Order: sequence, then structure tokens, then C-alpha cells
Amino acid sequence: MKPAERMKILRQHMPEQDAEQRSHNFEEVNYGLAGTAASMEAQRCLRCKQAKCIEGCPVGVDIPGFVEALAEDDLKKAADILLDANVLPAVTGRVCPQETQCEVQCIRGGKSEPLAIGYLERFVADWARENYQQKFTPPPPSGKRIAVVGAGPAGLTCAGELAKRGHAVTIYEALHRPGGVLLYGIPEFRLPKAIVDQEVNNLRKMGVQIICNVVIGATYTISDLLTAEGFQAVFIANGAGLPVFQGIPGEQLKGVYSANEYLTRVNLMGAFRFPDCDTPVIKSTQVAVVGGGNVAMDSVRTARRLGADPATLIYRRSRQEMPARVEEVKHAEEEGIVLELLCNPIEILGTTDGWVRGVRCQRMALGEPDASGRRRPEPIPGSEFEIPCQVFIEAIGTRANPLLTQSTPELNLNKWGNIVIDENNMTSMPGVFAGGDIVRGAATVILAMGDGKNSALSIHQFLSNK
Repeated sequence: MKPAERMKILRQHMPEQDAEQRSHNFEEVNYGLAGTAASMEAQRCLRCKQAKCIEGCPVGVDIPGFVEALAEDDLKKAADILLDANVLPAVTGRVCPQETQCEVQCIRGGKSEPLAIGYLERFVADWARENYQQKFTPPPPSGKRIAVVGAGPAGLTCAGELAKRGHAVTIYEALHRPGGVLLYGIPEFRLPKAIVDQEVNNLRKMGVQIICNVVIGATYTISDLLTAEGFQAVFIANGAGLPVFQGIPGEQLKGVYSANEYLTRVNLMGAFRFPDCDTPVIKSTQVAVVGGGNVAMDSVRTARRLGADPATLIYRRSRQEMPARVEEVKHAEEEGIVLELLCNPIEILGTTDGWVRGVRCQRMALGEPDASGRRRPEPIPGSEFEIPCQVFIEAIGTRANPLLTQSTPELNLNKWGNIVIDENNMTSMPGVFAGGDIVRGAATVILAMGDGKNSALSIHQFLSNK
């Protein structure tokens, strides 16, 4: 098919669960493309000689390669190409912000909509999960043992890449299930937990050992891993799980949550099934969430599913500045989420017995750009108003939990408490590497995976030279 003919093919639509129906359940919103639609979408690829989309992928997937195999109905080949580069393809096919990574690089995007790379990645990954187990032939054992701290996207990716090179890898996870933010942070309606479990089990089949309920910094220190436990290298990927609060009056009231706690209770501990599950969460008919990223969207959409009407999102900038994915904002509005834009909470209001009854906000106007490049929100005097709510959730970011780093003073940190690394992802401790949110601060799943993959290569080279 000639490029001119490919250009005539329209981008395929992702089937979705009805908005009113899904706003009351935790089932997955997107259904995935059917086979004919996936094949049609794959035909839209222009087969560029210099595929910029690969440059936009933090884990370096051969996007034109797997898309062309899909277009030729060779699903096994497509799956092999995808799985060779990405150990969590069914995850990234659902939660990766392709629109700002690979798809923004797509040549088609200049004249029409870019290729739906994320949709195709999900299609191939889901086909492989149900129909195909990639044959993994273990390489000769290297005799080297590596410890990975954290079973989130960075740690899982690093472990998988190291296993492919013949190294013995043990992941230590603080929680009782592996998956990290994929389990406790991202709701079931965006990423079903069965998919995470299956992709984690694929790593186990590759020989990766995962030990849960171990807190590095308490159960063991990094030094313990290198000495008493006998590992030749360590990769730190424990994330940035310490919540940030605004510091406004009323944060001590009952009914105030960090997004971390709220989402962990619901996603990891099944609070939406209480009392069938032991962990409760406060349900309210009026919930307000502050923030504009994907975590804020996940929180407010979760509150909606738990019965909040209205569930209100408060964001101090305009819609154009929201860091959340465009698709998530679209889905939220369809589900009845109220967006209070150019608005900032200044006080949480309480009842006489200490419960949240509302939040006082102030209207904002956009001024000159700040260091992030976005226009700075400035308060409008005399514009204060109140939003009634019984639950208030703060989703304005996270920072590094100091538990691990305080137990390892040899690690150099920056002013935010994140671990400092060199160009090879090595820390100030020889043989100790780090990546993901503990280095970057709160970022995306795919960037953490890219760090994990790059760190695995650096660890391999370090051990080989050693």
C-alpha cells in the first residue's frame, strides 16, 4: 500500500464502557481494539526510513517492526518484537502517555492524527497474554547476584533485563504484593490488577526471585545487601511514596486524605469492597480533590465510583496546563466529574466534632510563565468561595521517603532528597545504581521503566568489567 493510500485511513476509535455505567463500577473503561480495527490501524503506519517514534520510546521498542508484523497478521512476530524490548507491554499499552512520547514523534501527526501506537501495543500484548508464551531460553548463568529494591515498574524492568543476561536477580518489595505503583496507585478501571500479576509472573518464569514484606532501610540496609547477603550490585527503585501536603489550615481534620493513602486503601487493600475486605475508606456524597495530574484524576474518578455526586476536581491553572493525560480528562468529564479550574484551596473547613465539612477556595488568574514554562497562577482578591465536601483529597505530588536513604548516609542526595546518579545511573556508592522516581521525583511509569532498562545495561557492564 502506497503512503498516499495509508494517509486516507482514519485513526481507529477505542471502544469504551458507557460513561454512566462505568461511573458506578471499577471495571476497565477501555475495551481494546478488535482484530480488524487493529489491523486497519497498523496499515496507517507510513514505514518511515527514520522512525522517530522509536526515539520517543523510553524503552526503545521497535515500533515500526511490531506494527508491520501486525499489519501482516504475524502476531507471534509482533509479540516477539514487543516483548524483546518491553517486559510489561500490557501495562504500558494502557497507562503510558503515548501522546507525549512515541505518538508525538509520529510523522502522520503533522497532517492528521498520529498512529495509535498505544492501542496497537495493548492489542499485541493482550493477544500474547491469552494466546502465546514467548519462549525464554535462559543464558548461561553469569554467577553474579543482583538485588533490586522495589517491585515497581523500574525494578521489574531492571530485573527482567538482567535475567535476560544470565544474572541471578532478587527483588525486595516492602508491600505484600509486587507491582508498586501499578498496584497501589493506578485504579482497576485503568489497569486491571490481574494483568499486573500476569506480567510479574512472566518475570518469575525467567528466574527472577521476588521477596515481599521486606523494607530496605529497616529489615536490611543497602550495606547489608552488599556484605552479609553477598550481592555484587544493587539497583534502588523504591519510588517516591511520601505524600506532599499544601500546608493549609484544616489538614488535621478527619476526612482529609493524601492521594497515596486513599488510592492504596482502595486499589491495593480492596476498600471499595468493605466490609468484605478489612480495610475501610470514608465514603461521601461530596468529595473534593486538589491537583491536576493523573493521580488527581485517579482519585476523583475513584471517589465518583464510591458514590460521590458531585466529585469535584480543584486545579489552580486552566485545562490547557493540566499535566493529566487528555484521555483521562475526557473520561472524567464524561463520568460527571466537576472541574473547578483556576481555583485553589486556602482552608479546609470543619465541623465542631472535627470532621471535614467543606473547603474554602480562591479564584486564580494566570500571570507570567514560571520555571516550569507554565503561566503562574495568581490569586484574585475577594474571590473566595466554599465547596461543600465531607472528604478532601490532596493529590499535589510526592517526594522521596527518607527511610532508605537515612540508613545509607553514603548515598549522595539532592536538595529534594532524591538519589544523585552519574551518567551510568550509578550512585555515589560503587556497585549501587538507582532509577525511577527515587531519582527523578514523581514521574511516569514508562520513564521509570526506561531508567530500569538503562540501569540493567550499566549493571551488566559494571559486573562484566569487574
